[in-house]
Amino acid sequence: MQARLIGIIAGALMFGVVAACSVDPKQAEAETAQAKPRKTSASYALRQGESVMLAPGTTLKLDRINDSRCKTGAVCVWAGYISYTFTLTSRLGTRNFVLAENMPNAQPSTTLDGLAFALEKLEPPAPPAVDEAPPDYRVSLRVSIVQPAQPAKT
Repeated sequence: MQARLIGIIAGALMFGVVAACSVDPKQAEAETAQAKPRKTSASYALRQGESVMLAPGTTLKLDRINDSRCKTGAVCVWAGYISYTFTLTSRLGTRNFVLAENMPNAQPSTTLDGLAFALEKLEPPAPPAVDEAPPDYRVSLRVSIVQPAQPAKT
């Protein structure tokens, strides 16, 4: 009885090994690729002058941070704003854009070349004190794919 049970278990194991060896590697790879959803957005934190590669041949650079907000402890006639100037470089060319939350004629988000850019967070969030040196700003933004980019028509 025990020998028969061992024979059944050994046969089942052999069947499993044969079945595992008969899987087409390309088919398994394709099924794995289909199971993983394609990433369509990501957040990036940049300091002035830093760049990030969004995709092969596509980079985003934070060129400039302009903080005209009223400094802590100052008396101001207006609140001011903070704005961020970016350069997007891709196979479609180079484009500059500005993102800001409270700046006239600017928005906290924009769409260029099939990519949506939206401000998320600023570090530090408050303006510096009157006698304080400018802080080491860091801005976070979300980049999302909104549509496949089309080459410019010539």
